[in-house]
Amino acid sequence: MGLIEVNGIRVFAYHGCLAEEATIGGLYRVDVQVEGDFEEAERTDILSCTVDYGRVTAIVCEQMAVRSALIEHVARRILVALQGEWDPGFQWRVRLVKERPPIQGDVEQAVYTVFG
Repeated sequence: MGLIEVNGIRVFAYHGCLAEEATIGGLYRVDVQVEGDFEEAERTDILSCTVDYGRVTAIVCEQMAVRSALIEHVARRILVALQGEWDPGFQWRVRLVKERPPIQGDVEQAVYTVFG
């Protein structure tokens, strides 16, 4: 068993419940972890035997480009897209961070994590 992490995928997107967020947008960060059997990749040194970091990043960016009111919804879409791309035996974790959410108070980030 092994664990791959693709952390700190930075994206500018337009998610949020406020109408202004659809216009102004904001900064987001996504961390992806996948746990599974990567023994074949360890033995063979072949990219197709593992999870491609570039493709993970592309999937995150594709899903982040589709506006949603809730980061929970976006995180679930990312998870489902990742699951559809690779081995169903893999266990995924998607952590979506909304930096400086536009709410009253000094809030650094709002975070949602989904597992699957």
